[in-house]
Amino acid sequence: MKKNKLPFQIWILTLAAFAIGTAEFIIAGVLKDVAAAFSITEGSAGNFIGYYALSIVIGGPILTLWLSKYNKKMVLIGLMTIFIIGNLICAFAPTYHMMLLGRVIAGLTQGPFYGIGAVIATELVTKEQSGRAIGQMFAGLTLANVLGVPGGTFIAQNFHWDKTFLVVSFLGLITMISIIFFIKDLKENDEQKSIISQLSAFKNPKLIGSLLTTVLVWTGFMSIYGYLEPLSVDAAGISENLLTPLLILVGFGLLVGNHFGGKSSDKNLDKTLIFGAAFMILSMIVLGFVDTNYYLFCIFSFIFGIAAFFNVPSLQMNVMRYGAEAPELAGTANISAFNIANFLGATIGGHILDSSSLSIASIPFYGAIIPIIGLIFTFKVLKTNNNNSQLIH
Repeated sequence: MKKNKLPFQIWILTLAAFAIGTAEFIIAGVLKDVAAAFSITEGSAGNFIGYYALSIVIGGPILTLWLSKYNKKMVLIGLMTIFIIGNLICAFAPTYHMMLLGRVIAGLTQGPFYGIGAVIATELVTKEQSGRAIGQMFAGLTLANVLGVPGGTFIAQNFHWDKTFLVVSFLGLITMISIIFFIKDLKENDEQKSIISQLSAFKNPKLIGSLLTTVLVWTGFMSIYGYLEPLSVDAAGISENLLTPLLILVGFGLLVGNHFGGKSSDKNLDKTLIFGAAFMILSMIVLGFVDTNYYLFCIFSFIFGIAAFFNVPSLQMNVMRYGAEAPELAGTANISAFNIANFLGATIGGHILDSSSLSIASIPFYGAIIPIIGLIFTFKVLKTNNNNSQLIH
C-alpha cells in the first residue's frame, strides 16, 4: 500500500455514508414541503429528524450487539436492504405516522453501519492513517450535504418532495450492489466476544466521558442545520430559489471541515477536540448576529459548516481510543451519541420555531448553550485524563 493511498474498500464505505447521510439530512431541505403535505407545523415536521435520531440511539447499539457474530459483509448488505425499505415507505407514505415509521426503520440501520464501517476503515490502514480513513468514510456524510441534500431540495421544488426519497432508495440500491461486488476481504474475528464482555467496555469512565463529550458538543449542529430552511428564508430573507445554492455552499463547508478535522486529529487529538468545539460555538454565535443580513448569513453559514464537521473525526476517534475492547459497539454507541445530540438540537430548534415568544433568529444563541457546556466538560475531562496519565508514568 502506498503511504498516502487509502484502500478502495474505504471509498465504498464513503458511498454508503453518502446514501445514509442523504437520508438523514434530507428533511433539512424539504421541511416546509413535508409540513404542508401532512398539514402539520414546521416544528412538528422536525419530528422526522428527531425520531430518526432516536431510532439510531436506541436501535443502533442493540442491533450491533446482535449482528457482531455474523459475517460483516452480509451484515452490511442486510442493513442496506432495510435502509431501502424504510425510504420507500417514506416515499409512498399516505399519512404522517406512516412517514414517521419509514424514518424510524431507515434510521435503525445507520448506527450499526457507521459503527462497523468505522472499525473496518481503521483496520484497512496503518495506525497513523486512522483519522484520515475515518475522515474519508465520513466524507460521504459531508458529500451528502454538498450534493444529496441540495439535490433533494431541487427535486422537491421542481417535482415533489416524495421523489427525493425514491432517489435516496436508489442510492441505497447502488450502495448495496457495490458492497456485493467490491467489498470482498472482510476478515472474520476468530474470537467472537460475548454480549457481556462487549458491554463491559462501558465500565471504563473515559469511554462514558468521551460519549458524553460527543452529545454535548454536537447538539449545536442540528439546532441550526435542521432548521436552515426557515432560518435562511424567514430570518435572512433568502429567496427559496436560492436555498439549494446555500445548502451546497454549507455542504462544501462540511467537506472542508471534515478533511482538515481528520488531519488535525491524527496530529493531536486532544487539541483538535478543544479547538473544534470552540470553533463551532463561535461560528454559531456570529451566525446569530448576522442572520438578518443576506450576504453575511451566507458567508457564516459556510464557516459554520467548516466548524461543525471539523469535529466529526476527532469525536469518533476519541470514543474509539477508549473502546478498544469492543470497537464496533463503541463506534456504534458514538453514532448514537451523535444522534442524541441531533434529537436535542432538533427539539431546541423546533421549540423555538413553534414558540410565540421566541424569534427564529434566536435559534443560534439557544443552540450554542449546550455546546458551551460541552467545551467546558471536554477541557476538564482531558485535563483529568492527562493528569492521571502523568501520575501513572
